[in-house]
Parts: sequence; C-alpha cells; structure tokens
Amino acid sequence: MDFISKDLSDYCERYTSSESEVLTRLNRETHLKVVSPRMLSGHLQGRFLSFISKLQQPKLIVEIGTYTGYSALCLAEGLAKDGKLISIDVNEETSAFAKSFIEKTESANQIELVLADAKNYIPTIKEPIDLVFIDADKKNYLNYYHLVIDKLNPGGLIIADNVLWSGKITLSENEMDKETLALHHFNQFVQKDNRVENLLLPIRDGLMVVRKN
Repeated sequence: MDFISKDLSDYCERYTSSESEVLTRLNRETHLKVVSPRMLSGHLQGRFLSFISKLQQPKLIVEIGTYTGYSALCLAEGLAKDGKLISIDVNEETSAFAKSFIEKTESANQIELVLADAKNYIPTIKEPIDLVFIDADKKNYLNYYHLVIDKLNPGGLIIADNVLWSGKITLSENEMDKETLALHHFNQFVQKDNRVENLLLPIRDGLMVVRKN
C-alpha cells in the first residue's frame, strides 16, 4: 500500500484536518485487537471520504464492507440531516466491534449496520442512492457496481477502494492472481462505461472515484 515515503505520508497527515477522538480510538483499538488492521481506511483516506461526503451531503450512502466502522463514521460526517448510511458486511465479529464505536457518536441514529451478503441485500434497497463506498471482497467489485449503478442518482458517486492492490495492478494479466485480475477488470469496465466519468486516485491503496452522468 505504501506508494510514497513514510516521511511524506506523515507530512500529508500533519497538514490534513484532524480526525475525531472517537476515530483515533477506533484506529488504535483496531490495530490492537483486530486481524488485518491495514484494512482500516486510516486518517488521510478517512478525511478524503469525509470531505467528499460533506461536499455532496447525501441522503443515502451505501457502504459495502463495514470492517470496524472507521470509513462509515467518516462518510456519515457529510450526511444530510435526514440522511442515513447503510453499511453491509458478512463478518459478525467485526460488525459488532464497529457497532460498539458507532454507538458512541452523534451519527449512531443515522447508521444502519446490516449483517448480510451485499449481493443479496442491495436488490432490496428501494430508495435512490447518492454515494456508494465499495471496500469488500475484490472478486465481486464488478458485481457490486452492476447492482448499484441503476439505483444511483444522476450526479451520484461510487468510490471503490484498493483498486491499485499494492501495485500488483501494473503486472501483466498472465502474472496477476485472481483478486488482482478482478480489480483490473473492474477498472477496465469503469473506464469504458459511458454512463459515468471516473478518476483513479493513488490515495493509499488506490481509490476509483466514479460520478454517474
């Protein structure tokens, strides 16, 4: 995930708005108690998600992949007053961990944690969606994209995490493992989709930002 030096990364964080105290504690507790803490969005990416959400002020955010709730709390900072965030995950343990922190925040009544397979749950969402954050199993990124694109409002956003996959995305296709190849195909499809405009940002492990026309 490290595309720039630690010194430069630290400098970027030093001159980026601070995260909340709850997010700082959540970050620390995730690293101390949860498997694969590198999956957490972290300060810089979290502030980006918050910034985008505040610009858009969405009424409905759908997050695919809750993990320990850090990104959900960041995205919820920009929700409209009557807005809500639905975060979907299949991992009962990490979802419970996320809930324990979300309950400590002012956003608690706007965040709904759903323990389900997103491929089955997304079709049940009837309201139009303003913002989608995809950060789950990489092999299904394109499936998730197909499930949400028609539910997304014009001008709505999809943000997909890990699309550079620690730099492995630059390998030739015959050298890619299955997850890398799935992400590569996702990036290719988005690039050719005339329903959207897109921007691939080298933030942390890569963010594909997609805006529906």
